[in-house]
Amino acid sequence: MSKDLAMQQAGRAAVLQNVHGTMTFLLGYPPFNQMEHSHLAWMVEHCQLRFYAEGESIIRPQDGPVQHFYILKQGLVRGERVLAGQSLPETTFEISAGECFPLAALIGERATRTEHLAGEDCFCLMLPRSDFVRLFSLSPVFRDFALRGVSSLLDQVNQQAQLQATESLGAQYSLDTRIGDLAVRHPISCAPDMPLREAVRLMHEAGVGSMVVVNDRQPQGIFTLRDLRRVVAEGVPSLDTPIAGAMTCEPFHLPPSSSAFDAAIAMTTHHIAHICVVDHGELVGVVSERDLFSLQRVDLVHLARTIRQASRVATLAALRADIRRLVDSMLAHGASSTQITHIVTLLNDHTVCRVIELCIQSEGDPGVPFSWLCFGSEGRREQTLHTDQDNAILFEADSPEQALQIRERLLPLARSINQALAECGFTLCKGNIMAGNPELCLSRAEWAARFERFIRAATPENLLKSSIYLDFRVVWGADQGAEQMFAEVMRKIAGNTLFQHMLAQNALHHRPPIGRFRDFVVARSGAEKDTLDLKTQGLTPFVDAARLLALAHGIREPNTLERFRQLRDMGLIDAKDADAYEEAYHFIQLIRMQQHQRQQSADQPFSNRIDPDNLNHLDRRILRESFRQAKRLQASLALRYKL
Repeated sequence: MSKDLAMQQAGRAAVLQNVHGTMTFLLGYPPFNQMEHSHLAWMVEHCQLRFYAEGESIIRPQDGPVQHFYILKQGLVRGERVLAGQSLPETTFEISAGECFPLAALIGERATRTEHLAGEDCFCLMLPRSDFVRLFSLSPVFRDFALRGVSSLLDQVNQQAQLQATESLGAQYSLDTRIGDLAVRHPISCAPDMPLREAVRLMHEAGVGSMVVVNDRQPQGIFTLRDLRRVVAEGVPSLDTPIAGAMTCEPFHLPPSSSAFDAAIAMTTHHIAHICVVDHGELVGVVSERDLFSLQRVDLVHLARTIRQASRVATLAALRADIRRLVDSMLAHGASSTQITHIVTLLNDHTVCRVIELCIQSEGDPGVPFSWLCFGSEGRREQTLHTDQDNAILFEADSPEQALQIRERLLPLARSINQALAECGFTLCKGNIMAGNPELCLSRAEWAARFERFIRAATPENLLKSSIYLDFRVVWGADQGAEQMFAEVMRKIAGNTLFQHMLAQNALHHRPPIGRFRDFVVARSGAEKDTLDLKTQGLTPFVDAARLLALAHGIREPNTLERFRQLRDMGLIDAKDADAYEEAYHFIQLIRMQQHQRQQSADQPFSNRIDPDNLNHLDRRILRESFRQAKRLQASLALRYKL
C-alpha cells in the first residue's frame, strides 16, 4: 500500500472517529438524543469545530443576521445585554455544554439581540445557516425544538415522568382529554312525565347509573342510583310517580371542550358522580366518575366522598395513604404538577372541613358562627404532600369586649382542630400561624385592623414574615364577611405605593440559585452542603412576584399561575414572559413532587432540598433555565419599582 493511500485512509479514519465522538457527545443532550441517527450524523458531518478564548465575542447584534447555528461542546458562554434603564451590559443567561444558540435569531433571519461571549475557553460546533435550514426540514424533532425551545423539552420531561410512574401502575390516561371524547355519546334520557318504574327499568337494561330528564334535548334534571335510594328510603308513594318528582333539578353540566381534569374537580367539589355534557344548550353526553378514574383502585371522587363522610379523625389520617397513591397514579395518567397540587389542595380542604365538623361533635358546638381561613400554599391551592398548617379563624363581633368573649369560647375548639389536623399529617406550624393562636382567632374588625397595620406600618423585615397572610382563602364557614374585609384590604394595597415598594423588596429577598459565572449555587457546608432549596429559592420568587403584581392591580385570585394569566390578559405582563414563567413554575414544582415521591418510597422525611448533580442532563438544563426565568422576573420587578 502506498504512503499516500495510507495517509488518506488514516485521514478518513480520523474523520470517522471525530464524527463518532461528536455524535456520542451530542446523544447525551436534548434534543439531539431524540433525533434520528441519520439526521444527527448529517448535522455533525456539516459542522465545523471552532475555539474561542475566554472573553472573545462569538456573535454580536452589530454583526447582522446570524450566519451559523452553534452548539457548545466545551466551556461556558454568557449572554450579555444592556437592559432598559442601565448603562452597562448585564449577563442575562449562561449556556453550558450541550446547549445551542441562537435559535430565535436564526429562525427570524435577524441579528441576535444579545452578545454571546466566551465565559471561559470554549469549543463550539458551527453549522452554516443554509445547513441549519436543511436540518430544520429533515428532522421533525429538531424542528419542534427549534420552534418551541424549552416547551418541547418540558414535553420530554413530562413523558419521562409519566413513563416512570406508568411502569409501576401500567396505565395510560390523560387528564387533558376532552370530556366530549369520553362521554357516552347517546345518553339514556327521558321526558319529565316518564313513570319512575319505567325509568329504572331502562337504566337497568342499559347498565347505567343515571337518567337525564330532558325537555326538547335540554337537561331539566338527572336521576341517579343515589336518588333511587333516597326515594325508596323516604317511601315514594308509587313507582308510577313521574320521574320529575324524584329527579335532582338543574344538573351540573360542562361543554364538550372541558377536560377530564375540569370534570374531576367539579365532581369532587360538588360531590356528584355524573356530569351532563351540554353543547349549545342540548344534551350530547354524560360523563360518570367511572369514566374518569380507575386510578390504582383509588377513585378521586369516591375518595373525596369517603373523606367527607369519615366518622373519626383516625379514618381521615388513614386516608392520607390513599391520597399519596392517588398522586402517584395521576402522574402516571399524565396530570401536570399544577393539576395535582390543585387536587391535593381540594382533598386537603375536604379533610380540614371534616376535621372541623368532627371536632365540633366531640368538643361541643361553641354556638358562635366562624370562618376557617387558610393562608400560604393552601390559600393559593398549591399544596403538595409535604405541607404544614397556616390557618386562622374569623368571626363577627359588635365590640372589642364581645370579641374577647367569643375568642375565649373558640380557642379550645381551634386548638383541638389544629391537633387533629396534625394527626392527619398537617404538620403544626413552627411559626404558630394557626387558629389556636389567640392572635389569629380574631373578629372581622380585628382582622381589618391587623391588615391595616401591615399596610401602614410594615417594615421589610415584618413584611417578610407576614406576607403569608396575603394569600387568603376561606375553607369552612361563611365567606361573605371575610371576602368583604379582604376586598377593602386589596383596595388599600392598590392605593399604597410605599407598601407595594416594600412588597417588591420582599419579592427580591429569595434569589434563584444560579450565579453569574457558575451553574447552580448550592450550600457550601453543613448538612445542606451541595444542595439548593426548590421551594424557597425556586418557587418563592414566582409566588412573591405574582402576589405583588396581583395585589397592586386588584386581582383577587390567590393562585400563582392564575395570577400570571390574569396579569397577561390585562396586558401587564408580556404573553411570552407569562408563558415562560408558567413553564418554569410547572417544572420546579414537578421536580419537587418527584423528590417527595422518592423520599416517601424510601421512608425518608420530606425535604425541598435537592442536589442538582443527581439530576440527568435534561432535568438540569430545564431547571437552570427555570431559575433564569425567576431571575428575569425579579429583574423586571427591580426595574418596575426602581430597586
